[in-house]
Amino acid sequence: MRRICVWLPLFAVLVVGQAGGQSASESPTKPINVGEATRVEGAVRSFMATIARDVTHDGPVAWSKHFADSPAFFMVDDGQMAFPDSAAASQGIHDFAGTIKSIRLEWGNDLRVDPLTSKFAVVAASYFEEQEPVSGKLVQERGYFTGIAELRDGRWQIRDAHWSSLRGK
Repeated sequence: MRRICVWLPLFAVLVVGQAGGQSASESPTKPINVGEATRVEGAVRSFMATIARDVTHDGPVAWSKHFADSPAFFMVDDGQMAFPDSAAASQGIHDFAGTIKSIRLEWGNDLRVDPLTSKFAVVAASYFEEQEPVSGKLVQERGYFTGIAELRDGRWQIRDAHWSSLRGK
């Protein structure tokens, strides 16, 4: 009888926990297996290459399709909040696009992808960007980018971004 008294509450906690919560396979904190991590890394690397290609080809407006349209989105530039949310980013991109004739974005060979789950990964890379403003004076910038890539609605997007430039260094 004593064994039943000890195990019955534990069994009840386990049953209620499984019924009321997520299964272990859905847990956001459960580590992903090696195969899934490899798949996420490859997908995010491809996504980052697509960003560079689209920004170079379509100009700054290309960022609109790669930044998450979510209240969670934010972007920091050189230690300052550039866009606190996706609405501010959309407006900033629109305003900036009118000042640029062309832009070229390249990620460095040091691109790092750290898969966190099947839907989130940390990305980091050095970058080189060359902008030709409407005013005509070519601007070249090098620095480092870090961000969180998120798989939403079947496609990867940048959820959070931080740019650090090497201006004057």
